[in-house]
Amino acid sequence: MPARAAVAAILALFTWLPVAHAAGQDIPASAEGQVEFNTPSGNIGCIYTPAGGTGTYEPQDGGPELSCSRVSPSYVTIILGPKGPATLIKNPGEQPCCGDVTRLAYGNSWSAGPFTCQSSTKGLTCIGINGHGFFISKAKVTVK
Repeated sequence: MPARAAVAAILALFTWLPVAHAAGQDIPASAEGQVEFNTPSGNIGCIYTPAGGTGTYEPQDGGPELSCSRVSPSYVTIILGPKGPATLIKNPGEQPCCGDVTRLAYGNSWSAGPFTCQSSTKGLTCIGINGHGFFISKAKVTVK
């Protein structure tokens, strides 16, 4: 099974929604390759950093890395790297989140490097080709 098909199958299991209906949404990267997006509610924001990092930030394991934060009802951050399960940080302290960046529309998916995310009215599901990922919403957070 090709890697993207495997990710789509895993996303379908993770969210209980048919991924086949998700339209891919192109979100432009910055000059250094980072991609930032928010959910339509403005409560969840994500930053993708490519392998090797940027001039000012290098992921702990060299990357690539996907970091998503939720503002309410409590501030949490989830970091997903290329290996192993996602890391949940329950109290990351005051961090910037959810500025004026592209919104990943409900029903749309986004992919870069080994990661794919799908936005729905229920929340945001992101997964790597290694099968690890997370679901984040106002109501709950699940890491795998």
